[in-house]
Amino acid sequence: MTYQNYSLKQLQQIDASHHLHPFTDHRELREAGSRIITRAEGPYIYDSEGHEILDGMAGLWCVNVGYGRDELAEAAYKQMKELPYYNSFFKCSTPTPVLLAKRLAELAPKGVNQVFFGSSGSEANDTALRLVRHYWALEGKPEKNRIISRKNAYHGSTVAGTSLGGMEPMHKQLGGAVPNIVHVMMPYSYELALPGESDHEFGLRAAKAIEDAILEAGPENVAAFIGEPIMGAGGVKIPPMSYWPEVQRICRKYDVLLMLDEVITGYGRTGEWFAAQSFGIEPDTITTAKALTSGYQPLSALLVGDRIASTLIEKGGEFYHGYTYSGHPVACAVALANLDIIEREGLVERVKTDTGPYFAQALRERIADHRLVGEVRSFGLMGAIEIVKDKATRERFEGDGRAAVVVRDHAIANGLMLRATGDTMILSPPLIWTRDTIDLACERIVKALDLAEKDLFG
Repeated sequence: MTYQNYSLKQLQQIDASHHLHPFTDHRELREAGSRIITRAEGPYIYDSEGHEILDGMAGLWCVNVGYGRDELAEAAYKQMKELPYYNSFFKCSTPTPVLLAKRLAELAPKGVNQVFFGSSGSEANDTALRLVRHYWALEGKPEKNRIISRKNAYHGSTVAGTSLGGMEPMHKQLGGAVPNIVHVMMPYSYELALPGESDHEFGLRAAKAIEDAILEAGPENVAAFIGEPIMGAGGVKIPPMSYWPEVQRICRKYDVLLMLDEVITGYGRTGEWFAAQSFGIEPDTITTAKALTSGYQPLSALLVGDRIASTLIEKGGEFYHGYTYSGHPVACAVALANLDIIEREGLVERVKTDTGPYFAQALRERIADHRLVGEVRSFGLMGAIEIVKDKATRERFEGDGRAAVVVRDHAIANGLMLRATGDTMILSPPLIWTRDTIDLACERIVKALDLAEKDLFG
């Protein structure tokens, strides 16, 4: 029996009775009822009541090629008919992960040539943590195991992912993080820059916090620094251009590995295949997932640099880590077809030279002057709108993000799916958005801001 046999109320009741949602206040959800999304096409999603909603979040940062791509469904179907599953254990492999690993090595930054597959970004970051510590143990330095991360970073919601991340409510709920992980300041100039401090100066100061943490622990005890090139779930926090080159210099100076979390930024979102290429970073590991399949199948790929891979291979010994679905043949087949679409349609170049710059201009010219907006910022097709009570002083409303939720709810009610993170509205649309789509989104954002202004100021 299909869902069409059920009313919205019936689906909501079943959902409330049996389905536990991620990152959800379940009492609140059960009181309000879920929005049931039933289909999608291009840049739009549709709910069970037939409402058309422009998807400003690409699902959850992932549907880069948009919805309704028949060739991705066909790739999955063809692979399922031929070989629906076999594992990568027992010295076995299947063709699609082999070919996908080669394809990713060709797209990745120089010196990154090995791939470890999983099913989610959280799994990939777990793998990265274990691999980095294993690397130093193989090098005869097991004490070199401390990881430096950043406050308000998001690296997943598994135990290791939560520990690597810097979100205090998640740490508190976990009740005991993976040891030897420390967190330093984030490169968030809107709130953390000092009076009169330039972006360039702030970027250097934020990077110095990493150096200070290395020196405090002793370089001989620090394994790696992990960071999102652009902090995504924490509010699309874009570092000054001075930040990453200085981080790279510091890591090299103290022989600390550089781990990039590109679960959100990978596969075209910044106008390059990887944000590492946008910022000129030469990482030792790159965590990817989401847009690797445009969300059509669950798949992650940890890209591993030659330094780590060489030691892993030359020193030998078993790496006691892996997943049942590592290198799942169907997911990898879909990924290969997805990368074909991105390349064929020139989506990465479009973001870099056309829609990315236009998106930035539209936010500045049409959104930034609104009474509720303290700042707009963007990079490629990632954007943020800071919601404030007072533009001049940057005073927030209550500091608990409720004002942004008011804006979000009005946006969704008026046909645009946005996300509220703290006091920040964030956007991460499919890469198939055009200038017309951006214009439509801005119209709906302005309307949401106008309605929210009436609610918040009376």
